[in-house]
Amino acid sequence: MNKVAVARGITLVGYFGLLFLLLAWTTWISPPARAPISIMLIVLVVPLLFPLRGLLHGKRYTHGWVIFMALYYFTLGVAVTYAIPEERWLGALEILFSVMWYLGAMMYIRATRDNSQTK
Repeated sequence: MNKVAVARGITLVGYFGLLFLLLAWTTWISPPARAPISIMLIVLVVPLLFPLRGLLHGKRYTHGWVIFMALYYFTLGVAVTYAIPEERWLGALEILFSVMWYLGAMMYIRATRDNSQTK
């Protein structure tokens, strides 16, 4: 199987998994008690919409900078996993999807680099 296709698949599974997890978590599974749902959606989900077009079109530049976004969601997942015992499984899923997103994007960048460059 093609390395680019595998990397792109891992990236998109991690990205959409994280997007749908955060949507479901915020609105249905465990809505926030102290903050409005709309604020939580703006803070957690809206930033995920910015790289959507670039990821769907396979833009190398977008795959490069979403790595930093994946680190933010990884950190958030670790914080939830340790701080909120009843939502530990949601934090673990967030960690899983953010790591998939990160590794898939890294693999995509490596698989699509110019072969004429010296190593």
